Amino acid sequence: MPDLSERLGFIIEGAQGIDRLVDGLTSYSIALQIERQAFQAAPMEVLLRTVLAKLDKDLRGNGAEVTYGKLPRVTGEPDRLIQVFDHLIHNALQHRGEAAPSIHISAERQAARWLFAVRDNGPGVEAAYLETIFKPFERLHGGQPTGPGLGLTVCREIVERHGGKMWAESQAGCGATFFFTLPAAED
Repeated sequence: MPDLSERLGFIIEGAQGIDRLVDGLTSYSIALQIERQAFQAAPMEVLLRTVLAKLDKDLRGNGAEVTYGKLPRVTGEPDRLIQVFDHLIHNALQHRGEAAPSIHISAERQAARWLFAVRDNGPGVEAAYLETIFKPFERLHGGQPTGPGLGLTVCREIVERHGGKMWAESQAGCGATFFFTLPAAED
């Protein structure tokens, strides 16, 4: 029978798990409430820098390197677009290989849209699971209770509510690249 300190440890661990789940569900609920009338020209480089400042301690603690090219303005809801970068970078820190995380973000114009790519050097994802990772509560790397399993679900929902698409390309052991499209801001 576990002693009192072990039982308290189980209780605290369970409460922390519930707290992460509530945070994840709140994030998902907010993503579902995007209103097009709140859309504006959103400078993606500024939004990314906001995320990098927020994650600075985690990035430095993991020896992570984040690089990016010139990023455009898009039409969207800035707070939700920040969530996309936040989740993708956070995932790259959580699901990392043995090397320090290396993340590169780029954008390419495609007619009236921008195609963004967020590439990492993590363990990658087998092709059979590239759609599964966007489903709520799905985990590919068991034993990692660091989040509720909603980050990529939230990202895809935000992107789709902005009229874009989101997908991933990867090979196991070779990192992953998350792609998403967003409408270009009118100049």
